[in-house]
Amino acid sequence: MNKKGMGDNPWRAAGLVGAMGLNFAICIFLGYFVGNLIGESQGWIIGGVLVGLAAGILSCVLLVKVVLEDTDE
Repeated sequence: MNKKGMGDNPWRAAGLVGAMGLNFAICIFLGYFVGNLIGESQGWIIGGVLVGLAAGILSCVLLVKVVLEDTDE
């Protein structure tokens, strides 16, 4: 009657949200670390965090794209 697909699994959605959060946090931390490594002024640190933020957003978008393409099959 009601056929469930791969995209209906709540554990898969919870895993995706957890992976996105961890990925986002790691990218921001690496941006902070690289900004602090390059120069210890506030400008470098803020720039590194912003680059890490952009990388985290891009990475999360690509992760969701891959997961959504996987559920279409």
